[in-house]
Formats: sequence, structure tokens, C-alpha cells
Amino acid sequence: MTRKLLSLYGLKWNPFLPDVPTEAIWTPPRIEHFADRVERQVPDGGFALVTGEPGAGKSVTLRLLAERLGRLPDVVVGVLTRPQSGVSDFYRELGQLFGVSLAPSNRWGAFRALRERWQAHIDSTLLRPVLLADEAQEILPPVLCELRILASTNFDSRNLLTVVLAGDGRLVDKLQTDDLLPLASRVRSRLALPTVTPQELLDFLRHALGKAGNARLMTPELMQTLADHAAGNPRVVCGMAADLLAAGAERELRQLDEKLYLDIFAPPANDAAATKAARGRKTR
Repeated sequence: MTRKLLSLYGLKWNPFLPDVPTEAIWTPPRIEHFADRVERQVPDGGFALVTGEPGAGKSVTLRLLAERLGRLPDVVVGVLTRPQSGVSDFYRELGQLFGVSLAPSNRWGAFRALRERWQAHIDSTLLRPVLLADEAQEILPPVLCELRILASTNFDSRNLLTVVLAGDGRLVDKLQTDDLLPLASRVRSRLALPTVTPQELLDFLRHALGKAGNARLMTPELMQTLADHAAGNPRVVCGMAADLLAAGAERELRQLDEKLYLDIFAPPANDAAATKAARGRKTR
């Protein structure tokens, strides 16, 4: 189906799946500005924070950062893949990410080995190691405290590591607890991803289709309808658009329009009438 879909519509990739090429990702100004700030922050280290509701674009922001920072000379970017780990597994993963042989059973030894590795890297280059952590609301408070202490030295006057945490509202609440206020006070760059406006979602759809190779795949009316009914969430608009694309390919439609939208997403007339009648009976 994927090959048929791409061939039918002249697409280089499915523009509504998460694995679009990084260079094709829609980057609104707020994300671009945040990426600029983090890049400028890397030489000095410290913490950065991305927050937003599910589907708002946190993971996409980290993808862009990983690509952008990875192109810088003498920067090692590590991505934390299991945020819910305990302290021992956390050290195991850091050791693997940054090429340091650690014995997690000896926490002091692991702590010292990582610090020495990072200090040697900093002393020999101008830039620093970077750690990106998605779903950071799942990171246990003891691990966050360990990370805060690990990331700096010399009475907190020298940062050894740049850490970007991305999570939903639970992360914001967690950082307000007494144990984690010291970490929250060290966050230098923040990006709070808001609900996206319909106009921004429309811009996103145009960008996605243009980059994928078929700017006329959807009618303007359909794109406006999707933008108006996605609750301001990029993930929702992608899910709806992907469903329409698959349905259009099955029917071998040359262009996706509002009629297809109504066929796929609007309730059948009989069901809608039955629902209305049931509501009327309840109010009597």
C-alpha cells in the first residue's frame, strides 16, 4: 500500500508519518528560536526544557535539535532512551552513550568516570557533550537529582553537560517539588509549546505536502477543514490526514477533497438522526 500510495500521488514519502526526513520537518519560528538558544548555550552547558501537551511537537523538536547539534564539531549528542530507569540503569546508559566503561554498582566510581571523561573533552575542545531526554516526566526524581549534581562541578560554577528535557505537564509539576526546585532554577532555555492555531496547522499542511512533492494533493477546502477540526494539535491533524491519504489511495482518487473527509469522518446520516432522537428522549 505504501508503494502504491507514493506512486499514485507522486510523493517522495508519506508526509503525515513521524519518520519524515528531518530536513522536511515544519519548523515554526518559536522552535527555530529555541534551537538557536540551545546551540548558543552548548559552550556553557546547563539545562533546557521543552514542555507541551501530547502531540504538540516535543519529540519533533528534539529530533531537530539532535540533527542540528550533531553537525557541530566536537559535540557528542546522547539520547536517553529509557527515561524510567533507576539510578544504576541510568549510569549504564550514560556510559554507553558517552563511551565510558562504568560499573553501576559503584555509583561513586561511575560518577567520577563520567565527570573525568567530560572534563577531558571540554579541556581539549571548545564545546560540550549534550544529553537529550524525551518523555522526561517519566524520569524518577532521584535520577534527576543525580543528573543535576553530575552535570556541574567546582561549586556549580562550571557546567560539564548540556541537558534538554522534554515532557508534558507532569514534568512541569514535578520540577516544582521541593527536591527538584534546585534543578528547575538551573533551566536556562525554555520552550512551552502552545495549542497551534488553525492558520499554523494550515501552514503545516502546505509545507508537508510541498516538501513531499505534491502541493496539490489536497484541495484548499479540505486543508482548511482539517486545520479547523484538529483541536490545535499537529499529531491529530497528521492522523486525520494519514487516514484520508490511505482512503484516497484505496479509491485511487487523484485529489483528496471534502467529500472524502465527510465519507471518512462524518457520522452516517442514520446514526446522526438516531443520536439526535435519543438525546431528545432523554430531555423529556
